[in-house]
Amino acid sequence: MIYDDTWLWIVILGFIAAFVLAFGLGANDVANSFGTSVGAKVITVRQACILGTIFEMAGAILVGAKVSNTIRKGIISPEMFTNGTEDTFLAGNLSALTGSCIWLIVATFMKLPVSGTHSIVGATLGFSMVINGFKGIGWTKLAMIGASWFVSPLMSGLVSIGLFKLIDIMVLTKEKPLEPGLRLLPLFYAFTLAVNLFSVFYKGSELLHFNEIPFYGTMILTFGGAFLTAILVRIFVVPRQRKKINIMCKQLLEEEGMLPEKKDDIKELTDIIDQEVMVIAENQNNKISEINDTEKDERADDALLEIKKNLSEKDEKKGMGDADDDRPEVAGLFKFLQVLTAIFGSFAHGGNDVSNAIGPLVALWITATTGSSAQKAPVPIWVLVYGGVGISIGLWVWGRRVMKTMGEDLTKITPSSGFCIEVGSALTVLVASNIGIPISTTHCKVGSVVCVGRVRSKGSVDWKLFRNIILAWVVTLPVSGGLSALSMYGFCAILNATTS
Repeated sequence: MIYDDTWLWIVILGFIAAFVLAFGLGANDVANSFGTSVGAKVITVRQACILGTIFEMAGAILVGAKVSNTIRKGIISPEMFTNGTEDTFLAGNLSALTGSCIWLIVATFMKLPVSGTHSIVGATLGFSMVINGFKGIGWTKLAMIGASWFVSPLMSGLVSIGLFKLIDIMVLTKEKPLEPGLRLLPLFYAFTLAVNLFSVFYKGSELLHFNEIPFYGTMILTFGGAFLTAILVRIFVVPRQRKKINIMCKQLLEEEGMLPEKKDDIKELTDIIDQEVMVIAENQNNKISEINDTEKDERADDALLEIKKNLSEKDEKKGMGDADDDRPEVAGLFKFLQVLTAIFGSFAHGGNDVSNAIGPLVALWITATTGSSAQKAPVPIWVLVYGGVGISIGLWVWGRRVMKTMGEDLTKITPSSGFCIEVGSALTVLVASNIGIPISTTHCKVGSVVCVGRVRSKGSVDWKLFRNIILAWVVTLPVSGGLSALSMYGFCAILNATTS
């Protein structure tokens, strides 16, 4: 129970502020998990909310404790708040929750995809500097976090670009992309699952005793699970997808009319030109030399342009004329696959960003129940669940506000590019989560969206919107820090009034 009854009001307000913060994270950062999937028309908003609720919670419980420890121990030194100053430490964590939750709700209302990590780190520094100035700040850990804010978008973008170029070469540019895509499908699933399994089992949940699994056991579970997944996908999923996509393409062609193959067009064109040449030659008393090669080439060029024009008009009617769109068989293949990557991203988001909501709350709760700010106790699982519930509710109630910005406005998302964006960004987030660095999922996802959008189609990125997003990132830390500092002054005044 509460160590000192005079701290009860701080604990109650702390839980309320943490829930509002978690709500804001769900409403704002849901775009990082499912914005690209909804934008690519792979899943609906309702489906995104259902999947998000399940896997945000799973990520929070299984992975979230690692980053929570960084938030509550690494940014400032809790040991400074000992020997009678624990109440100040409690008020500080309440200030951090208050400052960050206010800014995140305001940013969500303005449809700005800001970083929850920036917000909580800035708010933590804000209250600390009110009490101790620059003393006690973990500059090394803070420098790592600050560097990750710039490195993570670039790193995530490069990973996504590399994956997109690989898929582009091996699948998208092929004349018949379905079979190459189906051959790679088991590999895609195995890779995605391997990263997920490793993040769960490597120094994982204390509740499930995953932290007791030796490293070799983690590797066996990771690669064994991935290999088994690849076999199952090859046996069951690939034939089903081949049949399903072929039926879909056949129905589409039947509805709009069969399009002639390009080689057949050229052959037919050549025959027509040769016949015209012979007719002209006969009409001119077989003076075939008068029909020079230049005239023949001009006739061929004109006819080819006419055929291309006709084919382009047909493509536009079929919704395939935009070069930024996936072909039907490619879209069918990656739509099925992107469901898994959306889940992957949601799990990563829950593991990384739930700590932003409950890191200060854990510090507050442990201090309030033990009477010490030393923070040696483990993260309570029920607090992780509490944060996950708040994120899920925010996702359902307000999630679509920022989702449109990430999934539609910044650049055009297709199933193939969306898959690369989600895998690249989620891989970056999960690696950082296991290291214990609370990087921003917002930065990772935006970096991947912009980089892949630029590579896929040079004119498809809304650079003005991208500039506005960066400006929102820049002001997040000082605004949340300022709000936290103001809150700290108010809470300290209340503490002085109650103790005097």
